[in-house]
Amino acid sequence: MEPVPSALPDGEPAPADGSLPSTALAGLGRGPFGIYVHVPFCTVRCGYCDFNTYTLTELGMPGASVSSYADAALGELTLAGRVLGERAPQVDTVFVGGGTPTLLAAHDLVKLLAGIRDTFGLAPDAEVTTEANPDSVTPESLQVLADGGFTRVSVGMQSAVPHVLKTLERTHDPSNVRLAVEAARAAGLQVSVDLIYGTPGESLDDWRTSLESAIALEPDHISAYALVVEDGTKLAAQVRRGQVTMPDDDDEADKYELADELLSAAGFGWYEVSNWARTPAARCRHNECYWADGDWWGVGPGAHSHVSGVRWWNVKHPNAFAGRIASGESPAAAREVLTDEQRHDERVLLGVRLVEGLPLDVLHDDGRRAVAGLVADGLLDGRSAVRDARAVLTLRGRLLADTVVRRLLGY
Repeated sequence: MEPVPSALPDGEPAPADGSLPSTALAGLGRGPFGIYVHVPFCTVRCGYCDFNTYTLTELGMPGASVSSYADAALGELTLAGRVLGERAPQVDTVFVGGGTPTLLAAHDLVKLLAGIRDTFGLAPDAEVTTEANPDSVTPESLQVLADGGFTRVSVGMQSAVPHVLKTLERTHDPSNVRLAVEAARAAGLQVSVDLIYGTPGESLDDWRTSLESAIALEPDHISAYALVVEDGTKLAAQVRRGQVTMPDDDDEADKYELADELLSAAGFGWYEVSNWARTPAARCRHNECYWADGDWWGVGPGAHSHVSGVRWWNVKHPNAFAGRIASGESPAAAREVLTDEQRHDERVLLGVRLVEGLPLDVLHDDGRRAVAGLVADGLLDGRSAVRDARAVLTLRGRLLADTVVRRLLGY
């Protein structure tokens, strides 16, 4: 699931018309190009979530409601088409995230996709994904999505264990996950299932139950993310007051190893530290665009975009977003032009997380010198380093990926 942080970074002012430097426009088309659409609505806000989301009772301004949001998002797409102009490539991937995108009517999601197609064109093999809560889809709505051009649905299962879901404040009925997956498959959609491990009170057996339940659904793709207690969330306050315990690093490591063991035995191959797919074709290509330093335009409140080393982010609140769009202004709050060193560091940070690893010639001298020690410590695969000149994480390296990145960056 694609995150939208609730806190926006500082940056330089973004032009009111959304214009980009000519150097950024000149780089368009050299790699994949994606569109991310953020739908900020949820029926309830889960206690662990720090994404830019709002319950329906918090909103109401025209353009910031479920019924009118698609038109506001289409307004930003029109702006994007004007800014990128003739240099804009066809769209390779679309990802609709949230929030709960499927709180929008399926026809509105299809209308958004049609707007993307009309503005930029879609590649013949474009991957088009929406996230979905199990309780927010029906066989009929999923069929509308499939008929309208969606190819993939990412189902927020999180856990199969009721007490874990309760701690996470997830409100769906666990039995509805299978119904949603079966309905998506019947509509001809690829299916991904999202899991979270490390929830306070979750035992290793609980996690095994969730993994086995997810595998039994026979999805094409499974994501498994460690729970992170983010500042400012209800869960963080509960930890601070001693009501629940902070997730334990050793416990999360045990659960990651169990995930890799069970998923590998079931025929899933890891391709990014937190993601497994049945086949290379079942990988999430939209996320691969991020990890490969591709270009994407993020639509919606709080959404982030990147084009050829220029990164910007939209105003957070849906009312502010809708107001900017209605007045013909860019919703961008601020932006930054990345330095060559920042782009290098991000390439190392993201590239090393992939199963293909990172070419050693990308590294600076300090990073290349660190490789032998990382191999000796069992964090990088020695054969890949020697034979292929690539930094490829071992299983232990995946558990300590942040440490590997710091050493490859010479820290």
